[in-house]
Amino acid sequence: MPVVTRGVLYVHSAARAVCPHVEWATGRVLGMRVDLDWAPQPLGPGLFRTELSWQGEQGTGALLASALRGWAELRYEVTEEPSRGCDGARFSHVPDLGLFHAVMDVHGNTVVPEDRIRTALESGDPVEVRHRLELALGSAWDRELEPFRHAGDDAQVRWLHRVG
Repeated sequence: MPVVTRGVLYVHSAARAVCPHVEWATGRVLGMRVDLDWAPQPLGPGLFRTELSWQGEQGTGALLASALRGWAELRYEVTEEPSRGCDGARFSHVPDLGLFHAVMDVHGNTVVPEDRIRTALESGDPVEVRHRLELALGSAWDRELEPFRHAGDDAQVRWLHRVG
């Protein structure tokens, strides 16, 4: 029996022409037609934003992040909550940096694997240690996305459940 989890797709900015493609790709992953409520993104003329809460099998978050990866001008995040036998995840995409993935604990904290911390520490150079740890935490993605996150503080969220 498949393990069901849930998460949220945040499209922080998309050009109007890309919005239908986002809906199509999201619907393909969720196995249903998706009509999102798009709102103007106040941080850029001609940009739109939306949010969608989803429910589906483990791994749906990765499938959503991958399905949207083809449009470089998109800024988006996908979260997947931890579920039985599986950690949670966050995927962030910004045009200049590409896609970032992090494992999340039950409290929403980014989990940095031990080997990445050891590798950072082995460099011996404090500047390099900081750089490697910031990369592991996705700090550059957070800096880029933070203004877009706050621009949608009053957004409504819709729930969709994966069929099948």
